Amino acid sequence: MLLAGCGGRTGTETSGDEGSGGGSSSAASAEFGDLGEICQDGDASAASAQGVTAEQIEVGVFTDMGFTKNPEFVDAANVFTSWCNDNGGINGRTLVANTRDAKLMEPRQRMIEACREDFVLVGGGAALDGLGVKERLNCLLPTFTAQTVQEAAAGADLEISASPAKIPGYDNYAGFREWAVNEAYPDSKSAVGMINGDSAVTKVVGAVTQETLESLGATVVYNELYPAMGVSDWTPYAQAIKSKGVRGLIFMGSFDQLAKLEEVLTNMDYKLDWIDANNNAYNEQFIELLGRSAEFQNNLVDLSGMAPLESDEPAVEQLKELYAQYAPDAQITLPAMRAWSSWLLFAKAAAACGDELTRACVYETARTETAWTGGGLHAPSDLQTPMPPKSCFNIEKATADGWGTADFNPDSGLYRCDIPARKITQDFGVPLTLAAVGKSMSDVQ
Repeated sequence: MLLAGCGGRTGTETSGDEGSGGGSSSAASAEFGDLGEICQDGDASAASAQGVTAEQIEVGVFTDMGFTKNPEFVDAANVFTSWCNDNGGINGRTLVANTRDAKLMEPRQRMIEACREDFVLVGGGAALDGLGVKERLNCLLPTFTAQTVQEAAAGADLEISASPAKIPGYDNYAGFREWAVNEAYPDSKSAVGMINGDSAVTKVVGAVTQETLESLGATVVYNELYPAMGVSDWTPYAQAIKSKGVRGLIFMGSFDQLAKLEEVLTNMDYKLDWIDANNNAYNEQFIELLGRSAEFQNNLVDLSGMAPLESDEPAVEQLKELYAQYAPDAQITLPAMRAWSSWLLFAKAAAACGDELTRACVYETARTETAWTGGGLHAPSDLQTPMPPKSCFNIEKATADGWGTADFNPDSGLYRCDIPARKITQDFGVPLTLAAVGKSMSDVQ
């Protein structure tokens, strides 16, 4: 998760008129998926809040692009604002996306900047997001986040995750774990291995994963850390995996490092029953890096209720068309799809608020959604009552020809939702609240 794709601020503003693809003079339909019209002309006249004038709405987009070199959140912002502004903006107001590049270590500094300029935050994320939550709540800044990572940020006050998200106190991958060790590959239950990047963030993920596995009766026979910046020779790790007889492997870290590890395992002719590659690996680059391991090994990812890019869902097809029009060189990733759902939610709520667009109105309006799917991009999210979470999962399998759907027995369209998210017993901290900074919802204007 530390190396998960996050978007980027370079100290510049990017409006929808300056998207990655240069915008377009021929606007695509203002409707998206099953949501109907998202953006529209209008006659807004009020400067109703910070970042909101009669002409425009300024929002912030968090990213770690300066560290990860991954522009997925910025690309999503550019595509959405380009499309929306071509269709009139929000009641006639132009959307302007201010990129806030935390560069991994600077989320607090970027949050202070956002507090001075932005109306809300939309469609972004940062690996060390917990470091900026106190500042965000102090300035009463809502966030429509694409992803949360640290415990202080996930589920914090004034935070809305439009797509299926990390829920504090729960392991949302419990369904995938149970399916793997109890249904699909029961022989692996007595020999599960874990290998994890050596960072504070991913160590928490590893501890949660081990607790879930043990609760399922699985035996973890190998649990190792590797340097978060990578390994030059994966041979010692591969030899240890083989000597321990690992049959199911959970890898938490960068997909390029996993590809290197698998190359060694495959050359040793050691085939695991399954490998959880984590959904950061859900991209074309990983398939290419795998080489012959794409067929020899069994790489799986849990998309956690997001529609596969290979599906024929109308919303997915429409998203591809919009990227082709506004940012043809950009890649649609899983985090980018989450960001798009957040942008849609924000735009719909902001439009409903009309001329008197305020933080309180857009936040409370968005929270009324009880089955939000981003127009068909993901399983339903209850934004009014997010806890306890309804956890849906869907499994993709890597092949030499690309990603395809695994046989995981879906029971709700593309998804399987019959295994609840598991409540964890360890204490990793709690989400930050307005009360913790001496504020309340009545202060939000």
